[in-house]
Amino acid sequence: MEDNIKDIIKEYQCSGCVCGSSPDDGCYESIDNDVRCEKHCAGTTIMPTMGRIFLGMPKGFNRLGYSAREKNPIKITIFETYEKLNKAWEYDMFNIPCWKHKNEKNHVFVRGLSPRISEPFLHIILEDCIDKINCLEITNNDLEEMD
Repeated sequence: MEDNIKDIIKEYQCSGCVCGSSPDDGCYESIDNDVRCEKHCAGTTIMPTMGRIFLGMPKGFNRLGYSAREKNPIKITIFETYEKLNKAWEYDMFNIPCWKHKNEKNHVFVRGLSPRISEPFLHIILEDCIDKINCLEITNNDLEEMD
């Protein structure tokens, strides 16, 4: 695994994971060469109101949400480029992006919903493609006002 991808997984997925704190721990598992750890399981809990969160994610993108999958209610999928996202996903009426945010590293976070199957999704694109995604943009000020 490339070092930059390993660092991204460590930052966004391993933080607060119950399986391990680094891909070097031997817990990392990839399926179909996805840039994500399939064994990731959010384990950081903020009680009493928030429950489990994704510790490495910004506010607004760090809550798990509810879906049919009980153990891992939402999967984080990381794409190196917007082009790679488009090969795997199509944002349409079946996969609706709701919020987008670009962090200081120019990584774009997209939180959305697949309403037909009642499943939330969370995508991270490792390039500045925020103008290519049609949904509400969450600013740094918006993030600061969230709990």
